[in-house]
Amino acid sequence: IHQYYQLDIVVSFLPLCQQIQFADQKQEFNKRPTKIGRRSLSRSISQSSTDSYGSAASYTDSSDDETSPRDKQQKNSKGNGDFCIKNIKQADFGRREIEIAEQEMPALMALRKRAQGEKPLAGAKVVGCTHITAQTAVLMETLTALGAQCRWAACNIYSTQNEVAAALAEGGFSVFAWKGESEDDFWWCIDRCVNLEGWQPNMILDDGGDLTHWIYKKYPNMFKKIKGIVEESVTGVHRLYQLSKAGKLCVPAMNVNDSVTKQKFDNLYCCRESILDGLKRTTDVMFGGKQVVVCGYGEVGKGCCAALKAMGSIVYVTEIDPICALQACMDGFRLVKLNEVIRQVDIVITCTGNKNVVVREYLDRMKNGCIVCNMGHSNTEIDVASLRTPELTWERVRSQVDHVIWPDGKRIVLLAEGRLLNLSCSTVPTFVLSITATTQALALIELYNAPEGRYKQDVYLLPKKMDEYVASLHLPTFDAHLTELSDEQAKYLGLNKNGPFKPNYYR
Repeated sequence: IHQYYQLDIVVSFLPLCQQIQFADQKQEFNKRPTKIGRRSLSRSISQSSTDSYGSAASYTDSSDDETSPRDKQQKNSKGNGDFCIKNIKQADFGRREIEIAEQEMPALMALRKRAQGEKPLAGAKVVGCTHITAQTAVLMETLTALGAQCRWAACNIYSTQNEVAAALAEGGFSVFAWKGESEDDFWWCIDRCVNLEGWQPNMILDDGGDLTHWIYKKYPNMFKKIKGIVEESVTGVHRLYQLSKAGKLCVPAMNVNDSVTKQKFDNLYCCRESILDGLKRTTDVMFGGKQVVVCGYGEVGKGCCAALKAMGSIVYVTEIDPICALQACMDGFRLVKLNEVIRQVDIVITCTGNKNVVVREYLDRMKNGCIVCNMGHSNTEIDVASLRTPELTWERVRSQVDHVIWPDGKRIVLLAEGRLLNLSCSTVPTFVLSITATTQALALIELYNAPEGRYKQDVYLLPKKMDEYVASLHLPTFDAHLTELSDEQAKYLGLNKNGPFKPNYYR
């Protein structure tokens, strides 16, 4: 608990902000599109590098132009060419999307207002690897307003909105990303962000752990000047804990994923809304009466199940954790093993963060027309590689939608090649991303300004005081009014009247 009151840099910054209120097998398979160039038909299955997560709202499909951005000479209107994107001419479209996103991201705009007088990230050189969307652009521009310099790559081959990347490049950001990168492109972009003569990052903002992995692999000496890592995904946090356990984590890291605000909003509420959006846009499916199996009943699974149940679907759940399993039962869902229902379900959704959840055996047993998709960060949950064999035919139906056809004529509908559905095939609510982005910004501020010795070479949770502050910045949007404790009530509960109101372990 003492930790909360040691956050002198950030906590002193927070009350001032509270004055401001704002209402992403290397085999060619038959009948596959043949536009390749640098784009490989095979995608990485080694790491989350090729986990899909891209915006369906992007104005142009990356397949429209076979010329790789790596082969183009591009400069913005000011003559700067330190970027690599699809098309700088789309900058105006991207700027409009960013302006729309700003309306639904009140907390970041509040931080910017405060930054007019204070620059808590002055001197920070942030290298980022996240999904490059209009919402991320608002975060990047906020970090710049707070005093940071930024270089950015996409954490996923399908996550980039090309027009937003163009707007960022036009605005002077060093962005290396485009929708539809190959695996080689993906790592090349990360390397271009990190490996620049005369520029040494001192903060890492990662989503999935690939940027951190690349620096450890290629430029380990950089960690001598890096003050900390901020990681926001289950996958990336898992990797950090593995490094810490092995004694290989050489800088402090902040686990933003397990902050209450991020977990509840980005995982539960976000997926509750976006699962239906992604499925509707790709398949036009009607949910009423459909039999659906959701693999995993964590926060993502809970959100997906709630949405599908509300639409009249018959929902089954698979789970390994008895606590989550009991929650599924109490919420009215039938707990099953996947092999018990695989022949009868109409839709299969993975939400586990694990690997080989839906293997070839299950894919072979699915009924004709079964829709298969993934809502987890990594593209490891569905064994898509096992489908890339000569006896199966792949037909591209529309963007991010494939029919995989068996010799007997049976077909399944595979979405986003087994990569993350919601931003591969649709979008996610901007307001949700406002909450996530604000936790990332505050975590960067805390780690960057922390006095030496406060954080050791370990993984830390976002302090509860900051977690509660993120939530409070979003309440004015709903015209919500918090109740305040009286002195007597605060003393009775043993709390500070201004919080934190829950212990750091509370989830």
